[in-house]
Amino acid sequence: MKRALTLLLLALTVVGCSTIKNFFDDTKKENIEPPTPLAEFPATLQVQKLWDAHVGGGSGQTGERLAPAYADGKVFATGIDGTVAALDAATGRTLWSKGFGKRSGFILHHGENSLRWSSGPSVEGSLLVVGSLEGVVQALDAGSGAELWQTQLSSEIITPAAIADGTVVVRTNDGRLYGLEAANGTKRWTYDRSTVPILSLRGNSTPHIVEGVVFAGEDNGKVLALTLAEGKLIWEQTLAPGEGRTEIERLQDVDGTIAVANGVVYASSYRGQVAALIAQTGRPLWTHALSSYTGVAVAPTQIFVVDTDSAVWSLDLRTGTSNWKQEALKYRWLGEASAMGDYVVCGDLEGFVHWLDGSDGKLAARAQLGKNPIQSQPVVVGDTVYIEDTDGVIGAYRIGRTGS
Repeated sequence: MKRALTLLLLALTVVGCSTIKNFFDDTKKENIEPPTPLAEFPATLQVQKLWDAHVGGGSGQTGERLAPAYADGKVFATGIDGTVAALDAATGRTLWSKGFGKRSGFILHHGENSLRWSSGPSVEGSLLVVGSLEGVVQALDAGSGAELWQTQLSSEIITPAAIADGTVVVRTNDGRLYGLEAANGTKRWTYDRSTVPILSLRGNSTPHIVEGVVFAGEDNGKVLALTLAEGKLIWEQTLAPGEGRTEIERLQDVDGTIAVANGVVYASSYRGQVAALIAQTGRPLWTHALSSYTGVAVAPTQIFVVDTDSAVWSLDLRTGTSNWKQEALKYRWLGEASAMGDYVVCGDLEGFVHWLDGSDGKLAARAQLGKNPIQSQPVVVGDTVYIEDTDGVIGAYRIGRTGS
């Protein structure tokens, strides 16, 4: 079995139950490639750490990719212990914090209002939405943290919701997509695909809403488009065929970030390809054979992808041809990447944050947030990026050219 596959099995989800392992400890016991040592390099980008803060213990050992959200000068974050908080984006000062979990040692006792947040927050206007391992969607007032409504869904929620036009779209881990009324949480529609893979990777694609259409990736290797108003299927396109003799060989998830820009949908798949699809029809403009479970990051002329060995790729946005491939961070099990001006930024298993030059892929800067893995996608706001590790430490960094 390929070493990359061994690593990806950190969080195989079996339909009906979830297997959660401490992946980063297990890597020491398996016959796999060790992380590439970090080499020194001349920094070409200046990075200033603005602040760091700690929120709710992060995702811990659950394998979730909890990422913060930014809106109106605030950073919002959740923790597996049931904490949801708002921080001042400029200083990291806590504006409000609310707890929904009860702990005794390391054991969470379930009961009324005892919830474990397993999705990062989503914010639209004054509405803040989070999802839990118990399948609960909780809406709060973004300004004060006041509880607005709560809706129970069919399965755990491990990816942020999408919010637009008075509708909250939520993806549950059993493969369903729900459209909820943003005002009160009432279910407007449910999209339930007919077949669910026996095995899938621990992770889901975040729904994306553009001009009344919901775009989402599925564990069956497909990208689909639904109407936001009714949840009706417009089209679906297969990125990974799911071929092989065993269920493990047939893993084909479309996980991580899906991007939509200028009428084109960009997505990646495990054991499949990166593709550019026409948003109206799903017809491929181009495909590039490349296996990834962290999604894509789109810049004005290129798309960045982290492959399953943690090599970072740049593909031409128009044609899908490779511009460059950077292997200096190979086997460092990078989290999702984000485009940041002329750079791409991502974190690794030892808490380091890396900036690569988008023009040639060379390492431009490095900082260390902490000693815990960074799995989630950095949140970029202008020249500032907000990054969260699995322990719930959030750091804010500002970039500028060296010498400026």
